[in-house]
Amino acid sequence: MYNVIGSANNRTFRVIWMLEELGQPYQRTHAHPHDASLAPHTPLGKLPVLLVDGQPLTDSAAILTYLADKHGGLTASAGTIARARQDGVTHQILDEIEGPLWTATRHSFILPEQHRVPAIKESLRWEFARSCEKLAVRMQGEFLMGNAFSVPDLLAVHCLDWATSAKFPVENPVLLDYATRVRARDAYRATRASEKAMAA
Repeated sequence: MYNVIGSANNRTFRVIWMLEELGQPYQRTHAHPHDASLAPHTPLGKLPVLLVDGQPLTDSAAILTYLADKHGGLTASAGTIARARQDGVTHQILDEIEGPLWTATRHSFILPEQHRVPAIKESLRWEFARSCEKLAVRMQGEFLMGNAFSVPDLLAVHCLDWATSAKFPVENPVLLDYATRVRARDAYRATRASEKAMAA
């Protein structure tokens, strides 16, 4: 059984959602970023951490890729053109959609107060909105890569959820409809329930 170390309302959500999609059993271990208990698992002190046979894996996108490859789900096969295109969309989401959100979060409460620049958020909102338009153009069907749900969809919708909580407007109608469809998935709903239980 996988052990997911993390807490609610952060990138740990992605790993739980992936495991729910794949139908893999897991347990959750609560920890906050930089907890002393994380030291043996990650020198950066970041979440989530996935323990696989006692071995720690870090970085949510890397964990998703590992799980997809290991279980043969939510991904194109490694070494194919389809996979290279999928990875391109994955990196677009991480760089251009998640990037502005993460920078805004850091300038909200993560960086030491004297290093925060609240005014940067307006520029980041503009950048995020522009990147959403570019992502919508890449839709190839019901999902980003066609008619099969895959890793980029999981990352994209998690970021769209993050945007809502960060007050970054998502106004593109294609993305709004897409996110509504994805949020209706059983695995997404199960992950929301798991998050609620963890937060409690």
